[in-house]
Amino acid sequence: MRGKTQEDRDLIEMLDPVAESLGYEIVRLRLMGGTEQRRLQIMAEHPLLEDGSGGDMNVEDCAKLSRAVSEVLDAADPIAGEYTLEVSSPGIDRPLTRLKDFDDYAGLEARIELDRVAEGRKRFKGELAGVEDDQVGLNIEGEDDVTVYFPFAWVIDAKLVMTDALMERGAKQRAARLESDNEDLSESEED
Repeated sequence: MRGKTQEDRDLIEMLDPVAESLGYEIVRLRLMGGTEQRRLQIMAEHPLLEDGSGGDMNVEDCAKLSRAVSEVLDAADPIAGEYTLEVSSPGIDRPLTRLKDFDDYAGLEARIELDRVAEGRKRFKGELAGVEDDQVGLNIEGEDDVTVYFPFAWVIDAKLVMTDALMERGAKQRAARLESDNEDLSESEED
C-alpha cells in the first residue's frame, strides 16, 4: 500500500535508503498524472518510537528529504519526462500503509477498505486492535466486543479518523518534537 503501481514500488525501493540515511521513513509514494503533468508525492516521517515520540515531519525535514531525493532522482533519471516532486508529512489523520502502522496506532479510530468482502462488507470503521501475525485487528464500531482480523494483504486503503484522542496524541508528539528541537538549538548555541 505504500505504492500502488509497480513504478511506485520501484521508486520506493530506490528512495527508501535515502530517507533512512537521513532518519526518515517513507510512508507512501505515488507517481500520478499522465505523460504531461506528472507529480511524485512522497509522504515521510521520523520513525515512531516506543515512547510515542516521532511520527512527525516539519517543513525543514521535508526540504531536507526533498533535496536528497532530488539528487538521487536526477542521477538515476527513473521517471520519463518532467514531473513535480512533493514531499510532505502524512498528517495527523494519516494513511496506514505498513503493517507496523496498525500496531503503532492501536487504540485509535480508523477506516479500512479491503479488496474483498469480509464479514459481509468491504469497508470498516472502528478502533485499531493491533496486529497478530500478518492479521490486522479492528474493534468494529457499534458492535460491542467484536474484533475482526483480516490479512494485511487484503487492505487496499486505511486511514486514521480525526478524533479527540488522535488530536491529543498529535499535540503530545509535536510538544515532544519542539522540546527536542529546542534542546538541539541550545546545544548548538553553546558550541
